[in-house]
Amino acid sequence: MSVPKLRSTAAVFTTMSALAATSILTGPSAAGPFSPEPCALHRTEAHHSEGVDTWSPAYPHPAGALDAVLVFLSFPDAAPRTTPAELTADHFPATSRFYEQSSYGRFTLRPHPLGRWLRMPRPSTAYAMRRDWNAEDRAAYLRDAFAVADKEVDFSRYQVVYLVADPDAPGVDSDATKVVNLDTPLRADGTGIRRVVTVFEHHPPDRLVLAHETGHVFDLPDLYHRPADGKGDWDTHVGDWDLMGSQFGLAPDLLAWHKWRLGWLDPRQVVCVRGATPARLTLEPLAAGPGVPVRDTAGAPAFGLGHGVKLAVVRTGPDSALAFEARGAAGADRAVCRQGILVYRVRGGAPSGDGPVRVVDAHPRTEACWENSVYPPLADAPVFLGESFTVPGEDVRVAVEDRTASGAWTVSITPGVGD
Repeated sequence: MSVPKLRSTAAVFTTMSALAATSILTGPSAAGPFSPEPCALHRTEAHHSEGVDTWSPAYPHPAGALDAVLVFLSFPDAAPRTTPAELTADHFPATSRFYEQSSYGRFTLRPHPLGRWLRMPRPSTAYAMRRDWNAEDRAAYLRDAFAVADKEVDFSRYQVVYLVADPDAPGVDSDATKVVNLDTPLRADGTGIRRVVTVFEHHPPDRLVLAHETGHVFDLPDLYHRPADGKGDWDTHVGDWDLMGSQFGLAPDLLAWHKWRLGWLDPRQVVCVRGATPARLTLEPLAAGPGVPVRDTAGAPAFGLGHGVKLAVVRTGPDSALAFEARGAAGADRAVCRQGILVYRVRGGAPSGDGPVRVVDAHPRTEACWENSVYPPLADAPVFLGESFTVPGEDVRVAVEDRTASGAWTVSITPGVGD
């Protein structure tokens, strides 16, 4: 979403990311037919496109360390019942820990809370906060917030901005938490700010909500399905299997495709399967990194994983691909419902919220973990050990042959098998 221009001075966005729109498929690649490049979908004009061939310089790249400022906003119609320190603890270190773990230590998000309340000039009810926020009301909120914060904060020091509202103010709607994208960057301290995370969460907040919203700052799309009437199930596309689908998922680690996009996987950790010859691969559990224990199907911990292949891809069209990854009980996925090889479709031209990723259910007649899964029909979606599964409509078969002592999965992927 975007808002009208907040200040009259036009600006070129230069500070939040110094990256040029160059290929992210750099470094040594796997040799021969398994090189990942042929399976890399192209970035399109779709909002948060799942294309992986380039990185948009409009977004900060989550590599190394990025600094985030938390600005706490109170209102004349309410006296805060919480402190900035308490609200900071609602989200950190949980958010930083999620990204450090998911990136295998390649990215650190450093929070810098302001530490005191800043008073907004108008009552909270004056801004009419809600999920589908009126553009004029939203622009007024941002304009007032930056007017009061600019006196206290040097925005040139930060790549991520969180505006945290007093959760107990009468006009604050927790459903309005989101990332606001600015068509024209807002100028503050010589910095062009293109996107702002507006936080209206209850205290305590929803689980991992800030990690989800921060994913949008890094160009990740919404993977949930929003029913047209607002009623019905939101989790039919990916279920528990990615934070960008649901922050409440049992296995909320970011999909391997997203880790490829973000640069957290080396090229040798992505395999492009081409031709009709079966490719026999060893896939490491997605969440396994150096020193992260993986539990096998018997619950025994194993170590030593972290540098092997994480993602296998079959190109299915000019703008589509099938992805295969191993999901096991480790890291953010430690509460996973069923372990196995997760299969999903990716479309580079589908915008955020329009199903750019859809998990393929290898067990469409059953469901699992109904008591705590966000969408039980997909909780048992992976292909289990000893099973063979042909992806409907794609003529691609995956067989899960074995699981090693270290917890990795031996699989065979065969394109062009016929019906």
